[in-house]
Amino acid sequence: MPFSFSDEQKQTALWLGIGLLLVALLVALGPILTPFIASAILAYALNPGVDWLSRRRIGKFPFPRALAVLIVILLLVFAILAVILIVIPVLRKEFPLLQDQIPNFLNKLDSVIGPHLQDFGINVRLDGTGIKEMLTKQLSTSGDEIWGSVLASVKVGGTAVLGWIATILLVPVVLFYLLQDWHSIVERASRLVPRRWQGKTGNMTQEVDSLLAQYLRGQLLVMLVLAIYYSTGLAIAGFDVALPVGIITGLLVFIPYVGFGLGLVLALIAAMLQFSGWHGLIAVAIVYGIGQVLESFILTPRLVGERIGLHPLVVIFALMAFGQLFGFVGILLALPCSAIMSVVVKHVRAHYLNSSFYQH
Repeated sequence: MPFSFSDEQKQTALWLGIGLLLVALLVALGPILTPFIASAILAYALNPGVDWLSRRRIGKFPFPRALAVLIVILLLVFAILAVILIVIPVLRKEFPLLQDQIPNFLNKLDSVIGPHLQDFGINVRLDGTGIKEMLTKQLSTSGDEIWGSVLASVKVGGTAVLGWIATILLVPVVLFYLLQDWHSIVERASRLVPRRWQGKTGNMTQEVDSLLAQYLRGQLLVMLVLAIYYSTGLAIAGFDVALPVGIITGLLVFIPYVGFGLGLVLALIAAMLQFSGWHGLIAVAIVYGIGQVLESFILTPRLVGERIGLHPLVVIFALMAFGQLFGFVGILLALPCSAIMSVVVKHVRAHYLNSSFYQH
């Protein structure tokens, strides 16, 4: 007797095929999905604030949701501008001074490292004159190749800049409409879940929502602790710009490597400008070295990982794995995605332990 599929199995295969086609389409459209994904993440994080404002009343009238959305987006923009306004004065103060200090720094570097290089038979001058000679020689020998690389880089970089500008301009627009219709979008999405899975899916969604809320609170706590630590550490070391540099490093730590890297560069520049010896550079190395260990092995695993039920080793592995697979964006989304996967794995494990395959 030939094997035949039931109508239910045919329907299941059909919709699974359509689902796989939609996933493939989303992967193909990946480059243009960035503003929509970023807006969806922001909408999820900001929706509680919009709901809170929407429950207020203006006299006898309810607070318009559109106005609540606009206020929340403006507060987000003002917060971003506040961080930028902290960074710009530091850069404007330090870069002109740095330009004057670069020759002295190069001379000092040449006097310290130059003799050691000569011991290995490397005759290189690291002062301003020596670096100019090396650059002139390199430009004269491979000028055409360098200019070709520069032009290619400018072309690629210009395209990337235009893409970033378009993304930045599009995110507030998409965010406004997502926040405006957030509850109806969620309701319509929940209606697409098959009836027999709605109870289980609802429970999993509530667990994921709880875990992501814990993640956000934990991440904010990490940012606060690190901002206090870097500001205090740099102030103890005697830095004049300890407070703004420490705040920048702490607040931007949610962007892996970028916050730490920007803070480290600003601190190194301040050390070169403020201190004549190696005291400042050594202090920066100690403060930021301890801060990186504190963040990677104590604060993030404990304050974020434990709040979302992930073992510290799982947190470290998730950061490395998502970074390897998806690059910078993967690192940024590693922990929230791991929290979601942990809920799915827990339910799959429970289903497996209750299945006849396991018990018999």
